[in-house]
Amino acid sequence: MTASLPKPESLSKERLRLWLRMLRVTRQVEAALREKLRLEFDSTLPRFDVMAALFREREGLKMNELSKRLRVSNGNVTGIIDRLAEDGLVERIAIEGDRRATLVRLTADGRDAFTTMAAAHEDWVDALLDGVSAEDAHHIGELLHRLPADTGEQRQ
Repeated sequence: MTASLPKPESLSKERLRLWLRMLRVTRQVEAALREKLRLEFDSTLPRFDVMAALFREREGLKMNELSKRLRVSNGNVTGIIDRLAEDGLVERIAIEGDRRATLVRLTADGRDAFTTMAAAHEDWVDALLDGVSAEDAHHIGELLHRLPADTGEQRQ
């Protein structure tokens, strides 16, 4: 027996159920990742996210660019950068000609630490989504690409 499609008038209800499922799974995976980062690396998910953004930009990023990429306030990023700098994982570099701006980038130790964390993170996600085949993962990813990427935009 094949699954029946929702009637047009119940489409909004089906989409609501989909959203709630996506939210539940996201929260469960995120909670597991937060716990694993805390236990295995004495780290946090926001710290991991900052390191990931800096890892992708080898030359570093201005603090305001980092905040924009992570969609968080400058204050939130500043606190994380302060702690990463104390740990020797990032360095701050003054930008010549702009006394207000600072460039931040991972140190060699920071790149090494992130590489180790990222490999563990990938393994954890793989284990958490163990019931999803490669084909299903690809298909779900393709379906999710149909959704608006920015909450401020509506698809035409």
